[in-house]
Amino acid sequence: MEWQDPAIVLATSAYGEGDCLVTVLTPHGAWRGLAKGGASRRHAATWQPGNLLSARWVARLADQLGAITGELVHPGAALAMADAQTLAILNAACALAAGALPEREPHADAFAGLARLLAGIDISGHPLPELVRWEITLLRELGFGLDFSGTTTGNDRLAYVSPRTGRAVTLSQAAEWAPKLFPLPGFLLDDSEPDLADCLAGLKITQHFFSRDVFGARHLPLPTARARLYDLLSDRLQSGG
Repeated sequence: MEWQDPAIVLATSAYGEGDCLVTVLTPHGAWRGLAKGGASRRHAATWQPGNLLSARWVARLADQLGAITGELVHPGAALAMADAQTLAILNAACALAAGALPEREPHADAFAGLARLLAGIDISGHPLPELVRWEITLLRELGFGLDFSGTTTGNDRLAYVSPRTGRAVTLSQAAEWAPKLFPLPGFLLDDSEPDLADCLAGLKITQHFFSRDVFGARHLPLPTARARLYDLLSDRLQSGG
């Protein structure tokens, strides 16, 4: 069995002397493979999380680990290195995908969304809002879709998200329950430009559902890289950065 497709490197780990085990995300799902020589000085840069590759996976039998090779197409990892926040965004996205997506199940929208995020990883103002949108896509792909639709009249706009159902509610529906709901940032409803507070509000929503429904259901914590990103952005917002 074999396939050849674009692939995003999600995670790597050392295997023996000079080889590494690699998890990649393709349009037909997350796959693991053995990259022979992948940890060598010559090839290590190729297998960095966040890189987009043209990858080939080969195995004698379908259920085997398989050998994977790849040619670098877009150096997302190198482009993110210049800024600590951007690198934290890249690491958070890759860790979420690696931890949340089951192996060998097609998740084309999750792949396309992550590819969009990484394509503009070095463009100011792009990565953070795109991460929030991608996390919403990933939740939907996993069967935990958030519902930001709803009927509004006059000034009664959608303003909150229920932490129980993931559905958006209006100002009038929220009423005295508002303090217990998540504020819904406007950029998730339209094309407005979000600021750091808006993005943090979006990440707070998705973090809740990842923690409860995706990782919590398997008795696992939220990936460290994702939790670290939220703390970094919270600190930056509080400091006025």
